[in-house]
Amino acid sequence: MILRTAATLLFSSIALQLSAAQLDEEKIQFLGPLTTYNSIKPNNTAHQSKIIQTLLPSLQSRSTSLSVFGTQLKWQKMSDIKALTMEGIQALKFQFSTKRFTQGKLVLTGIKTAHVYLNAELQTGKNEYDIQVPTGDHQVIIIAEQVDNWNEVKIDYTPKAEHDQIVLTNKEQHALSAKQLFDAPTITAISQSPNGQYYLTTSRHYADNTGNTPQTETLLKNEESKILYRFNGVNASSVAWRADSQQLAFVQDQKVMLLNMKDFSTQVIAQNLDGASGFDYFDDNTLIFSWSKSEESAHKLVKHYRGLEDRWSYARANSQIFLLDLNSGLINALTEGKLSHQLEDYNAQRNTILVSRNPQDYNAPPHMLTELLEVHLSDSKQTLLGKYRTFRTAKYAKDGIYLVAGPDFSQGLGRTIPKDMLANNYDGQLYKMDFNGKNHEAFSKQFNPSISAIDVLKNNDVVLKVIDEDKQQLYLFDESKSRFSNIESGLDVVENFTTTSHSKHHEILVTGTQASTPQQLKRITLKNNRAELLWDSKDIAYQYSDVATLDEFNFTNQSGVQIKGRVYLPHDLDKSKKYPALVYYYGGTSPVSRAFTGRYPFNLWAAHGYVVYVLQPTGATGFGQTFSAEHVNAWGEHTAQDIIDGTKAFTQAYPFVDPARIGNLGASYGGFMTMLLATKTDMFSASIAHAGISNITSYWGQGWWGYLYSGEASKNSFPWNNPTLYSQHSPVFHADKVTTPILLLHGDADTNVPPGESHNMYTALKLLGKDVELIEYKGADHQIFARDRRFHWWNTMLAYFDMHLKDEPQWWQFIYQK
Repeated sequence: MILRTAATLLFSSIALQLSAAQLDEEKIQFLGPLTTYNSIKPNNTAHQSKIIQTLLPSLQSRSTSLSVFGTQLKWQKMSDIKALTMEGIQALKFQFSTKRFTQGKLVLTGIKTAHVYLNAELQTGKNEYDIQVPTGDHQVIIIAEQVDNWNEVKIDYTPKAEHDQIVLTNKEQHALSAKQLFDAPTITAISQSPNGQYYLTTSRHYADNTGNTPQTETLLKNEESKILYRFNGVNASSVAWRADSQQLAFVQDQKVMLLNMKDFSTQVIAQNLDGASGFDYFDDNTLIFSWSKSEESAHKLVKHYRGLEDRWSYARANSQIFLLDLNSGLINALTEGKLSHQLEDYNAQRNTILVSRNPQDYNAPPHMLTELLEVHLSDSKQTLLGKYRTFRTAKYAKDGIYLVAGPDFSQGLGRTIPKDMLANNYDGQLYKMDFNGKNHEAFSKQFNPSISAIDVLKNNDVVLKVIDEDKQQLYLFDESKSRFSNIESGLDVVENFTTTSHSKHHEILVTGTQASTPQQLKRITLKNNRAELLWDSKDIAYQYSDVATLDEFNFTNQSGVQIKGRVYLPHDLDKSKKYPALVYYYGGTSPVSRAFTGRYPFNLWAAHGYVVYVLQPTGATGFGQTFSAEHVNAWGEHTAQDIIDGTKAFTQAYPFVDPARIGNLGASYGGFMTMLLATKTDMFSASIAHAGISNITSYWGQGWWGYLYSGEASKNSFPWNNPTLYSQHSPVFHADKVTTPILLLHGDADTNVPPGESHNMYTALKLLGKDVELIEYKGADHQIFARDRRFHWWNTMLAYFDMHLKDEPQWWQFIYQK
């Protein structure tokens, strides 16, 4: 009897899986006939697929009509179509929503020749088409070429299982998708003329038909944003402006070229300068640039290391600074020697340049020494201004030199922490010295944001790009008042900025995003601190998108320090239900950015039904020197407790979050934290570590920058003088304590954190019989950039969490067990 019941249930389940249902024709749109100019149809040409693909974007549009060879056609309901046959081709379109990863079959009846696109991707099949889609909103477009009787046309859908149902919708808004976030147009580089009358932008977007190859465009515009000139293969950030704004220099097809702004004529100045980069006007008749040449190895079978730097593939390339005379084409070297020289700044009035170089010196943390020199071009005399361990950059001022360096710069001149604490020198500070490298002055000791880049204005004030808690902001340093003030960009994250100074005022061009707002381009006038919107990607790519609601959520840790964070709530949140949650935290020592999207797209995770908690635990820069100094020699000691306590506070504050369904993930140092947390707590139901560090000793000795990063994170601590730090803080030494399922992700060409770090943990957990998965991305370095890999990587993470936090393993099985 029991067997008969089981068999009956199995039969019923199979029957349910195989039963097809006709889709509601009231929610399917029809457009046609799309008559061709003559009687030749696309399927009678050799370019059928290209013709259909060219038509597709117009059909994807939300417009209610389409003009075809002068005939205006309107979309209408499929149920209203009564014709038997039609000329030309016809199109069908519908939207559907899913609440989970869904699989099924789309079955077409009555259409002899059809082109079926799911989310703009062509599907293979004759009359049946496999459907596999994640949580979200989706679009199907069917282009029909041969239909004998439209009254017999049907579109059926067969779910693979009971939970694989789809719901047809006509809603205007839709959830964010991975493709939308990655493919949408973004401005990747900007430049502005000295007089403020012109600016350049380089924009990039992706599409299915170009795959991993981005489509880029660099435009020259005037103040009114009218396009004046288009560049091919030129990046806006590498374009140089002459001081009078009437000429600019750029490199195109390995040619150094000049563009005359009066008539937009071009002139080739030099060709085939392989390895040359960073061209800028030294004066009206001369370009200054860097020129690098790689060393040809004398050994074919071995590599003889000359030092720790030899782990870098570019270490033996020699880079020097040169001048190019625009009138004659003659090139003149400004620096020489076995050490490469990096151009920091130049001053044509002084006839000098500032350069830095790195002699081999491992004597003190971070085990790299920087020499800053001024070169007098008239006689090539070099003046050594100083030797520094924490140097970032240097720029000329009217009466000296501004520098950005860590708190320990100049015998700890910038320190504001107790004497017994070790500074985190990733926390950038602003200094100034005279032209002789003497009389150092620290300006930012009471300024908590961490300074990453500067631009000196003509009046000697400084525009600074800083990490300000979890924001990336611009500040103005008024030297006369020794005061910092925020430049009101209206952005959470300033990505790129460029300044200009002319007779009227100072202006800044910026690109950036907010946590819940996509990229914008703005012009800021410093005189009144006002921003003017020039370009907005929301109008282009996100006009109909539902975006997660953002909450600010802070708590006080066990040391009485406020730990800041934010929470992303799904746009269709129902507080009467219980939701799974994801917890994310910083990698390296920089806080988690408030960018709208990125490698870890919090808004996308929320669109997939997760409540997302991002916190900024102890050790991050941007919250003051004392806060960031806690990162040194801690290796998770404070950070782990903040994450554990913050997660507890988060679940108490958000009762609709299910504490039994919380996942955590991090990358690089954050991947280390994920592994470490798995040895300390069982509060997470699933964990993901991307490019994580499992053994501090092997990371210190093997990564390209492991010894440099450890020079701050493990300052003055080595395996021989502090073995406890290197062993007891390494997750692999506590692998037997892990109870949480964990996914280890790594690029197999990672030069920062070698893939062996994930292998260590995978080996340990496998031998211990733990629930562990290891996925390597072939040819990928520390970050996953390529479009196809990025989508697969995002899908892998969400599929893993769906399996463990939603009890929905189908997506993971589809990716890895099909």
